[in-house]
Amino acid sequence: MQQAGDYITEEKRQALLAELKDLKGPKRKEILEALAYSKSLGDLSENAEYHQTREEQGKLEERIAKIEKILQSSQTVKGGGGEVIEIGSKVVVRKVGAKGLPAQAGEKKYVIVGSEEADMAKGKISNRSPIGRALFGKKKGDSVSFKAPNGLVDYKIIDVS
Repeated sequence: MQQAGDYITEEKRQALLAELKDLKGPKRKEILEALAYSKSLGDLSENAEYHQTREEQGKLEERIAKIEKILQSSQTVKGGGGEVIEIGSKVVVRKVGAKGLPAQAGEKKYVIVGSEEADMAKGKISNRSPIGRALFGKKKGDSVSFKAPNGLVDYKIIDVS
């Protein structure tokens, strides 16, 4: 089982590699062409188009550096599919105290991912988040508690895949 750290799933790794290829290829070329054109317009000190393109170039290079750092410093894991919750695990939890409600009420589905891939709107929670830390290493049937902004939250783990 992995320990809490910087992880990305293979799916995220492939997405980052594709983005990097696009940024280093067509996007970089597009910006260089725009810079050449804006330079041809004359005086650079008063050339708003040139300055805007330089700013876009800076943002592009920052994103390239960030992706390269993520790929270099993160460990790619397949994860999931086991009994123990780890990176890549799909987890169904039920809020304790939700008894007496319909079977699905109070249940939430999450995928445990590294911090670079977390997206709460898509149910992808970071292994470093309060709930991610509480779930990490647990099994189906275990109960967990974690501190949320509104106070202590208790969940029972219904399923792990």
